[in-house]
Amino acid sequence: QVQLVESGGALVQAGGSLRLSCAASGRTISSYPMAWFRQAPGKERECVAAIKWNGGSTYYADSVKGRFTISKDNAKNTMYLQMNILKPEDTAVYYCAADVIDRTWGVTTRKGDYDYWGQGTQVTVSS
Repeated sequence: QVQLVESGGALVQAGGSLRLSCAASGRTISSYPMAWFRQAPGKERECVAAIKWNGGSTYYADSVKGRFTISKDNAKNTMYLQMNILKPEDTAVYYCAADVIDRTWGVTTRKGDYDYWGQGTQVTVSS
């Protein structure tokens, strides 16, 4: 079993930056592809960024491309999401997730493919 704990969520003004962390315990995440999802009130949970186990491939939703950066420090068993130029529409609960399957073609963005989830951290961007 893998336990994931997110941190770093906060209230920030539009244009600001935040860095989210996802600390893993119970098992090493070095071989796991991982992702950040977010869910705004009344909306579906969506994948905003994903990363292959070795960082060799990444995915970004169009809405965050150029502003968010996903990274993974296997030595620290931690994943990060650097979020810059934040917009009010980025307001959501952000979840990290781990996929136990290393897909040769890349990373999956389907929430049903992820096996472990954190409890979420709230990001609120004020205008």
